[in-house]
Amino acid sequence: MPINYIHEPTDLQCGQAVLAMLLNTTPENICKYLNNDRETTFKEMHQVLTAHGFKLCPNRKQAFTKEDLPSCAILSLETPRCWHWSLYADGVFYDPEHGVLTDFPVCERKYYWEVVL
Repeated sequence: MPINYIHEPTDLQCGQAVLAMLLNTTPENICKYLNNDRETTFKEMHQVLTAHGFKLCPNRKQAFTKEDLPSCAILSLETPRCWHWSLYADGVFYDPEHGVLTDFPVCERKYYWEVVL
């Protein structure tokens, strides 16, 4: 699945940017859909993805290395500043704050939910 990278419009919209990348839309459209331009919850992430035909596995799992990840996953990362949403797809990290990466951005704990396309 080709992903077009989207930088988060504000420090509080990493979740909207992740959803926008998966749905090939804009963070602004996701904000309108959710009626939320601040932090997103897992419940909101799940709601948007299932409404658009994606399956999000309900069990959060911990990752230690990128080899632990499935082919597509929403990541919840404990970064030095805050908890942060990010996207992993086909071996590439699409991080709304840090850009396109080959490995996790700097973070302590790493959790993920598999996204089934």
